Amino acid sequence: MSETPRPSVPRWSPGQKYLAEFLGTFGLLLIGGGAAVFTLVALEGAIGTANDLARVLVVSTALGLALMGGIYAFGEISGGHFNPAVTLSMAASGRMAWREVPGYLVAQAAGAILGMLVVAGIAAGWPAMWSAAQSSALSSQCYSASFAPAGCATSWPSVMLIEVAVTFVFVLIIQFSTRASPSTRPLAPAAIGFALLIANLVAIPIDGASINPVRSLGPAVVALLWSGAHWAIVEVWIFLLAPVLGGLLAAAVERALRPAPE
Repeated sequence: MSETPRPSVPRWSPGQKYLAEFLGTFGLLLIGGGAAVFTLVALEGAIGTANDLARVLVVSTALGLALMGGIYAFGEISGGHFNPAVTLSMAASGRMAWREVPGYLVAQAAGAILGMLVVAGIAAGWPAMWSAAQSSALSSQCYSASFAPAGCATSWPSVMLIEVAVTFVFVLIIQFSTRASPSTRPLAPAAIGFALLIANLVAIPIDGASINPVRSLGPAVVALLWSGAHWAIVEVWIFLLAPVLGGLLAAAVERALRPAPE
């Protein structure tokens, strides 16, 4: 008696995974980073005003929904990380091979930089917006320092704490929602997208909300193209380090809460 053939499981090459991460990160920075820059003029306002609060909501929603769409589009191929903190967390928890990590990180950084280059090119077409984009280093994250622009009022220890804590919660949601049962796993992109939306609502008023090293690296690198905004690349270290620490902490907790084998 012949056996019923088993359905084939798609196998994606490393190059396909890297391309998916590049495209997803490009889209995330184009939409989310674009929302942060394009609302600098349209919704600019003093802290606590209606316009300022509206801008926080617009940027948070853009980032959350862009991430959700990217995961639905590319999650089957690469896992839909688009964030080095997620990639390193998944590798640390043993859910992806360490040999793939460098390719993921390079693809994510390249996608973020290209996304912000496109945003800068669009902003350059409106003088008022371009001026605001230049002075804010494309709406880069920041902490209070001698070289920081006005409005960066939070000290770096507090920024470190919120970035580690919020990224920890965000990545922990990713870890558990993607290891769920097959019946609930299709809901993971929605859970992850809304988790990022809420994380940004909390962190944007503090430091602009990174939660993703390339979310900060992209604008900081592109801002090197003009003078007067190099403070962003000087301060970017904390937005590279803190989210990674939060992601690694989430990996440790995920390992600790794994069920015992039957």
